[in-house]
Amino acid sequence: MTAQAVNKSAIGSTLVELKSISKHYRKGKEKVNVLNELNLTINRGDFLALMGPSGSGKTTLLNLLGGLDKPSSGELIIGGARLDQMSNSQLTRWRAQNVGFIFQFYNLMPVLTAEKNVELPLLLTNLSSAQRKKHVAAALSLVGLSERADHYPNELSGGQEQRVAIARALVSDPQILLCDEPTGDLDRTTADEILNLLQTLNQQQGKTIVMVTHDPRAADHAKTILNMDKGRLV
Repeated sequence: MTAQAVNKSAIGSTLVELKSISKHYRKGKEKVNVLNELNLTINRGDFLALMGPSGSGKTTLLNLLGGLDKPSSGELIIGGARLDQMSNSQLTRWRAQNVGFIFQFYNLMPVLTAEKNVELPLLLTNLSSAQRKKHVAAALSLVGLSERADHYPNELSGGQEQRVAIARALVSDPQILLCDEPTGDLDRTTADEILNLLQTLNQQQGKTIVMVTHDPRAADHAKTILNMDKGRLV
């Protein structure tokens, strides 16, 4: 089964393919199954919301898509690359070039300005200082924070901190943005502003987004909504 549960509009060509993906861990002598023979296709330009109860496998799936973990079995293909066949060092390089992460708690470095936080992923590239500065300025402009470039995280609101985190995720122009409860720590008004920003990045910039959320109102901003339960798409 290729899951496309609630598809709100036509999207582009295939970016992600999961074929019979399973993931298990060992807890002592016990085998704990987290994902079970999961099949999924995500198209370029999709905005996918993953919903489901705690322990359903959503975050594990997000980690696999981001190259933070490897499946126990099955094929995981993103942009033509077989992630399931990569070594850890290969995954690290692939992740730096292809994935932007947005987390619930921002994960900004408190001793760095917004500009320097956004620049961090670019330090792994061969770009010059001038080129990095240009990319950072463009990313901060996209999220509406150009005038806050020299501010530290403790000088920003929660919504502004999340915008900096989104700019950091965008700065290397990744193939896919992975969001883990990106509005879980925000009030409703600020959450809606962040979700509208993600929707704009998807619709106007063509960014492919996969978002884990428990919030139905957040999921309503996505083009495709999938529900997970006990390691399966339902």
